[in-house]
Amino acid sequence: MSNPFPLTILTGSSRGMGEAMAAQCLQEGHCVIGISRRHSEALDALAASRGATLLQWRHDLAEPEAAGWALLDWLQAQAPGRFSQATLINNAGVIAPLQPLADIDPAATAKVLRVGLEAAMVMSTMFLRGTRGWTVPRKLLNISSGLGRRAMAGSASYCAAKAGMDHFSRALALEEALQPNGAKVVSLAPGVIDTGMQDQLRAADPAAFPDHANFVALKAGGQLLSPADAAARVLAFLARPDFGGNPVADVRDASA
Repeated sequence: MSNPFPLTILTGSSRGMGEAMAAQCLQEGHCVIGISRRHSEALDALAASRGATLLQWRHDLAEPEAAGWALLDWLQAQAPGRFSQATLINNAGVIAPLQPLADIDPAATAKVLRVGLEAAMVMSTMFLRGTRGWTVPRKLLNISSGLGRRAMAGSASYCAAKAGMDHFSRALALEEALQPNGAKVVSLAPGVIDTGMQDQLRAADPAAFPDHANFVALKAGGQLLSPADAAARVLAFLARPDFGGNPVADVRDASA
């Protein structure tokens, strides 16, 4: 058998910070499973050039059960000792129109919660179940947001999804602490990143979204991290020996 190598599973892997994290993991020789509605040709090209193992599964995480069952089946089919460690990164997230909750289509509100919270819980369930008997280190990283810890008018559903992710991570960390070789769990705020979501925030109607000017100023002041820089910071945090010491953290924290 060849030497074991890391396994990294990411949701929302086809663009933005998710694509950048997948790329950096491939460059480090990880086996990467990317789960997203879109396919990234750039990741295919990178994996081919590096001789790395990449699987891209196309799923709409607004209905996450199909992706969860596919992950469980795949994990249970792996040979013992194939991987040196196993990591799940729940990165996928969407926002609803930036306006008061009373003015938003309920379907848009439901989608934010399904992609941003329900999918993370379903994928975590299947990851933990599928790796339950593994003896290698296991990590579960939920990508949260400062908006899960600081409310913002005009984005109630996104704030709620991220706050739910934080508290879900706290509860899950307590459960895993009771298990043999329990997974280390962290819900991490990654900083403010120059992605398509930021474009949506800046394009919102200022009359319906009171924080509009703040996001315009972040871009104008050059305060947004590039997806690649944000990905590097998140993966460095994931690699820290004290990862999991605090289940709710910020990438800028001095201790994990």
